[in-house]
Amino acid sequence: MSDTRYTPSEVWTWKPGNGGQFANINRPVSGATHDKALRKGEHPLQLYSLATPNGVKVTILLEELLAAGETGAEYDAWLTNILEGDQFASGFVDVNPNSKIPALIDQSGDTPVRVFESGSILRYLAEKFGRFIPESHAARTECFNWLFWQMGAAPLLGGGFGHFYAYAPEKYEYPIERFTMEVKRQLDVLDKHLAKHTYMAGEEYSIADIAIWPWYGELVHGNLYEAGKFLDVTSYEHLQRWTKLIAGRPAVERGRKINRTWGDASEQIHERHSSKDLPE
Repeated sequence: MSDTRYTPSEVWTWKPGNGGQFANINRPVSGATHDKALRKGEHPLQLYSLATPNGVKVTILLEELLAAGETGAEYDAWLTNILEGDQFASGFVDVNPNSKIPALIDQSGDTPVRVFESGSILRYLAEKFGRFIPESHAARTECFNWLFWQMGAAPLLGGGFGHFYAYAPEKYEYPIERFTMEVKRQLDVLDKHLAKHTYMAGEEYSIADIAIWPWYGELVHGNLYEAGKFLDVTSYEHLQRWTKLIAGRPAVERGRKINRTWGDASEQIHERHSSKDLPE
């Protein structure tokens, strides 16, 4: 790809393969590319995912629910390999027409319920079990403020900064500078908020923390995009404190490994069908 000035055509035309590391799985149309039914287990909840930040949100919450004694939160976590196009199988598209992981089926009732978009899954599960959403009106609202902040903010971090800094075919100054500014502002927002609060919604751990940590906690741990030094993540003192606090929870440590297929072998649990699949 050359560094020449780009002049958009009058009408955009898709050029397959022109998109960097994930070009082979990106396309401008929705729908299934092949017929393949989803696998189903016996547990009430069926999760189809990969250990991306959005996937990790859900496995952390499920592990937190089980740790809290919610036996109805037992789940099967089926590996969905997005690089192989599993998200475009007909069965997956039936659950999430947008072909993005994670996707969930709740088969505990008479009629299975599909839930897609990670923030929606977090809210659905938290409300189903009455856990990890504060009870007071003010704290509950604050929890949802930050949950939806994360859903709007993360595309700037992942699809913006992460793509151009780590995955694009070449590094270009303008998009990297532009998205770096956005991400630095987001980190500053979090740092200033956490200077005054133990957790995102106040003094109570909630789905707001669970939603934000896999993105911004892992970022300041240096586990996303190899960008820790570039973003000067150690300068965010209060965010670092919160990140370590969340990372120390056993359910978080378990949840971040599920549906993971890269990195150290001890950090990988490709699929989860019972607690026996997780190391002691």
